[in-house]
Amino acid sequence: MNQNPADQIDFKLDTQNLYREESYTDLKAGAIRRLIPVKADGATDKARTEIFVGTTQLLTPEGPMPVQARLMVNNLQEALEAFPDAMRQATHEMIVQLEEMQKKYQEKEDSRIIVPGQ
Repeated sequence: MNQNPADQIDFKLDTQNLYREESYTDLKAGAIRRLIPVKADGATDKARTEIFVGTTQLLTPEGPMPVQARLMVNNLQEALEAFPDAMRQATHEMIVQLEEMQKKYQEKEDSRIIVPGQ
């Protein structure tokens, strides 16, 4: 009897960690997601703080690459001000990680080369 791999995944939502999402965009540079904490009945949970996340995309030869970063702010106005620097920093970190991955991959490939006579 084959068991479906999806049966091993717990898809139950954490009812103590629910958020309602609002999205703001200029349709050019990116978007800011505002995550508002809510209770299981949908009422705003004022005991928890809102979360702001900036998102954008970089166009690469392989297609668009998403970039996202949490904005450590208290309101939308602060999020709008923090967005450019947060996206620059997230992009820089992503480039560094990609370069490290490329270097590790190249080292792995180089170790496979067999030189005749050695």
